[in-house]
Amino acid sequence: MRKNDSTEAPDRFQYLQSLVTEFQDTDSEEAKEQVLANLANFAYDPKNMEYLQELQVPDLFLDMLAEENENFVEFGMGGLCNLSMDPECRDVILQSGGISLVTNCLSNGREETVLSTITTLMNLATPTTRSKISEPGILQCMLRFSLAESPRLRNLAAVFLQDCCSEEQVRQAQQQMQGLQTAIGIPLPKK
Repeated sequence: MRKNDSTEAPDRFQYLQSLVTEFQDTDSEEAKEQVLANLANFAYDPKNMEYLQELQVPDLFLDMLAEENENFVEFGMGGLCNLSMDPECRDVILQSGGISLVTNCLSNGREETVLSTITTLMNLATPTTRSKISEPGILQCMLRFSLAESPRLRNLAAVFLQDCCSEEQVRQAQQQMQGLQTAIGIPLPKK
């Protein structure tokens, strides 16, 4: 434990709390975007996980996935992506119905949002959630993404298929897609 940790913790919590309060109190879309981006960045540091959970930031990020503002969606998904690396935060996300909310973002038009979505789904994979994360529609989407021009999207989709699915599941999804031009009508995201 560093010497400053005991005094740093209350300051850290208060700062995060002030960000959440600012998000709730402001009417400015631009200010909300900035706060969400900051919270998403803070979600990357394991020191902040407990505070972010206490402040119900995972629920805030999940709520952003249904917003019309694409920046809200992107920052919300980025925050979930960061939080989902922590097992306790992952469980909070799962208990809040996170898989279906996250999965809906696979059809987002922004590549960054889709990359965060795929990574979040991989982080949410547990023995009990794997069957839901590797449903045929999701696999078909990943197969389509694995053919994308973008190397980042193509490679991440390939990793998803390798790490989250069995070879048999992938084979079945490929068979179901034969003759189809698109997977569930989901367009590839723009860079």
